[in-house]
Amino acid sequence: MKIGLFIPCFMNELYPQAAMDTLKILENFELDVEYPMEQTCCGQAQANTGCAHETSVLAKRFLNIFKKYDYIVSPGGSCVSMVRYNYAQFLEGMDGFEHIKNRTYELIEFIHDIIKPKALQVSFPHKVGIHNSCHAHRELGLASMSEKNVAPFSKIKDILDMVDGISYSTLKRNDECCGFGGTFAVNEEAMSIAMGKARIQDHLDAGSEYITGVDMSCLMHMQGIIDREKLPIQTIYIGQILAKGL
Repeated sequence: MKIGLFIPCFMNELYPQAAMDTLKILENFELDVEYPMEQTCCGQAQANTGCAHETSVLAKRFLNIFKKYDYIVSPGGSCVSMVRYNYAQFLEGMDGFEHIKNRTYELIEFIHDIIKPKALQVSFPHKVGIHNSCHAHRELGLASMSEKNVAPFSKIKDILDMVDGISYSTLKRNDECCGFGGTFAVNEEAMSIAMGKARIQDHLDAGSEYITGVDMSCLMHMQGIIDREKLPIQTIYIGQILAKGL
């Protein structure tokens, strides 16, 4: 199994340790992982601002770089969602498109659905609140949605349940947006901050020590508010929990 590791551009620049922890996790499962040095942005920001030509260029670049791998794995649910659900308008019918569409996975989704481990040698003795980021939650289906009448499930919690010492806070709103939304945070700053504060307050009220999730972008947004407001809580990317001790 040959894995192509795709790191979201902002993580490459701002959170290199979270990216390295993703690599550690995959290699710990004895997978053959490559990080193609020529990779760049998935094009989500460009697509969100209506720059179709620029998005098309980046989508074709992604296809040419990653179509040779058995699986493409990324520590970013929104980037994976971009590949699966938004690349078709640029790549439909091109050689390799169906392959990358069906074989691009978010890290936790890949561990849960493809690797299927029975145990993890990890300890994290803290109370965490799980943030269900919008794209990973509602497009990738990493957890049940409150607006649907379905049996509750969470792939994120299934994996975290293998971590020794971890406990969970009970939130009033399990799947509410943090307010980041990429360019939304720039175009609607006040609304974005208000939504972030509300999300953090739910975790504070529930006694969370840490907020964790599969999208570092959401955690970045909330950590910025936490730092400015000097709040007694921290964010941590889920991969950094799973990489403890590796």
